[in-house]
Amino acid sequence: SEEEIRIIKAGAHHQELGLPWDEPVPEEKWTLVAEYCDNDVLATEATFVLNKADFNARQILSELAKMLAKDGEGATKLLECSVCGAKDIQTARPAAKSVICSSLVKAAMFGEDANWGRVLCAIGYSGADVDVSKIDVAFKSKAGIIELCKDGAGVPFSEEQASAILAEDEIEILVAFNDGGASATAWGCDLTYDYVKINGDYRS
Repeated sequence: SEEEIRIIKAGAHHQELGLPWDEPVPEEKWTLVAEYCDNDVLATEATFVLNKADFNARQILSELAKMLAKDGEGATKLLECSVCGAKDIQTARPAAKSVICSSLVKAAMFGEDANWGRVLCAIGYSGADVDVSKIDVAFKSKAGIIELCKDGAGVPFSEEQASAILAEDEIEILVAFNDGGASATAWGCDLTYDYVKINGDYRS
C-alpha cells in the first residue's frame, strides 16, 4: 500500500525539533526536502506518496529532521534526546522535547559540560508525569557512553571520559524512565556564541 505524507512549512516543525522557537527555516531547506524525495512540489508545501515496499517513511523524515536541526544557526553539535521506559507516549514526547529545547542543556552541550542536572530540570518543567526517583541519564557519542544519573541521583563518573564524549559533533542524551514501554526521540542543536552574534547583528 501507499502512504501519503504531508509536510507543511507553517506547521509543526518547530514543535518536533529543538530549534529556537523563532528561528526560520530557509526556503532552500524545503526545496531540499522536495528534491530529496524526487518530487516536483512547491517548496512551501510538499505532498509525498511513498511506496512502503521501497521507503521507510519514518526513517526518511527522521533524517530530514536531523538535517534541519544540525544546520541550526551557529550550531556546532547535533543533539538527540531519546526517552525510553515511559508509561505512555504522552509522557515520553513532551519530556524529550523539553530536554532538547532547554537553553541550559543546549549551552551545556556546547561547553562540553556533563551537566545531567539540567536534563532532570527540563524533564521537571515539561509537564510529564514521571517518578524522578526512577530516572536514569547517560550521554553517548562516537567516543563512547557514560552513565551520569541512576534512580534520580548522580553516580561517580570520569570527567575526562565525559569531556571526550561531549567533544564529538553528535551527542545522544539517553533518558530512561523505567516506568513502562513507551519511547520518543527529539532532535536539536547546541546554543553557541555564534547564535547570539548572528541574531544580534541584524534586524529582521
